[in-house]
Amino acid sequence: MVQTFFKESDFEIFTTDSNLENRMSAIQNEIQPKFKEIEEEILPFLNVQSDQTFFAHIAKHARRTVNPPKDTWIAFATNNRGYKMLPHFQFGLWGTHLFVYFGIIYESPNKQSIAINFEKNKNKLYKIIPKDFVVSYDHMKPDVIQKSKMKKDDFSAVIKRFHDVKKAEFLCGITIPKDEAITLTKDQLIQRIIETYNTLIPLYNISVK
Repeated sequence: MVQTFFKESDFEIFTTDSNLENRMSAIQNEIQPKFKEIEEEILPFLNVQSDQTFFAHIAKHARRTVNPPKDTWIAFATNNRGYKMLPHFQFGLWGTHLFVYFGIIYESPNKQSIAINFEKNKNKLYKIIPKDFVVSYDHMKPDVIQKSKMKKDDFSAVIKRFHDVKKAEFLCGITIPKDEAITLTKDQLIQRIIETYNTLIPLYNISVK
């Protein structure tokens, strides 16, 4: 029997009623060990792709005191103390899907200068991002925009919003619906992550110029 990596029960952690303590216990016991396995495969890949060293950051959800997290993730960035201030790569899950993203979130002090670089390279970026990829404005919400539904003007508007709106973010990559995710072996999932990050490396390179 084929051994799949993520199970239905992993996604149910986020869809069943639970208090903060119980959900955090489930995340720590069931999800974070899988993040560690992914880290062992993805860090060497990212380090080969860059002249810098990447570090893994597993979400601790430390600021939460009452409400349980609705998603969880691991991020990869070139600072061993944190990732939120830097362009980075993410992998994680909501109760409905996995996500594999490159992102710059609102905590980045260089957000506007990155947006200016994106604007200068918008035609190149638009061509690089495959039609089956998605774009997100907000890492705290599961909503995404399908690249296949975006014209060049729509993509320009995304970059402008990223520049102009303080809380606006730019995340891009793929989502894998739960029903598909629970059919993937570890090797199959790692391959999907690597293929996605490989496609997104040019966005990362432009963001760190």
